[in-house]
Amino acid sequence: MAPDAVQTPYHQGSRSVQDKLGVRDLADHVGRSMAQGLRPVAAAFLEIQPMLVLGAADATGAVHASLLTGDPGFVRATGPRQISVAGASPATDPLAAALAREGTPVGTLALDPRTRRRMRLNGRSRPTPRGLAIEADQVFSNCPKYLQKRELYEGRRPEVPGGPRRGARLTEGQRAFVAAADTFFVATVHAHGADASHRGGNPGFVRVLSPYALEWDDFPGNSMFLTLGNLAADPRAGLLFLDWTTGTTLQLTGTARTTYAKDGTRTLRFSVAEAIETPSASPWRWSDPEFSPANPRPGG
Repeated sequence: MAPDAVQTPYHQGSRSVQDKLGVRDLADHVGRSMAQGLRPVAAAFLEIQPMLVLGAADATGAVHASLLTGDPGFVRATGPRQISVAGASPATDPLAAALAREGTPVGTLALDPRTRRRMRLNGRSRPTPRGLAIEADQVFSNCPKYLQKRELYEGRRPEVPGGPRRGARLTEGQRAFVAAADTFFVATVHAHGADASHRGGNPGFVRVLSPYALEWDDFPGNSMFLTLGNLAADPRAGLLFLDWTTGTTLQLTGTARTTYAKDGTRTLRFSVAEAIETPSASPWRWSDPEFSPANPRPGG
């Protein structure tokens, strides 16, 4: 085992899901890839990214997934176990106050649609004069399953971010936005940390049940069950939807629960406590997607 490997990557929540589905041995094998340190290939990957997803709990305990953006190089490794992020979250972002405190547990996800690569780094943040630093507890990559390929257009969009629109339910436009999504990000927490992850599929894979509820099927993955394990221990969650063309973001906070069918398939239902829509939150423009060949076909 590498000297920077994580000795115990799973807490009891993840273990309970792994045991329920009979994949503990496979999860142990996959978990050996989890490290505390940043290898050179990981550092190089981070430095070409124009965005970073961050998940954490705010001062009230609500969990959010937020999008940070910048010119490539705004996220970079500054030590064997540390990354720095230039620029702070906007004051209107629900996680701004939490990130201004030292020691906030955070999960981060660097996802590159251009290459269908992604990397997760979980740890604790502290504010710096230029933005924030995150000391890593876990660093690992995921396979490209369910990740849609997109190209990044040159140049920033001219619009400045609009003020956030908050509500306790999804508007008709927001419901249509979610129903058409092929990607979203999910933030979860556990007693000692936080995690940010990705979910993808063909449009319609997220089903809008009402202005207060969504659901989606949990597609087969790496058998680690970090997200479902966190939710087994703590149902708080945050979702982030991004309009890849306009840069608008929709952040949802609430709770999620998992139901298990006899054949081992899983469905998650999310209850909305608050919706925050921010026009032009991202300055980047992405192409239409080339859908992942792993995406299940509707009805399949």
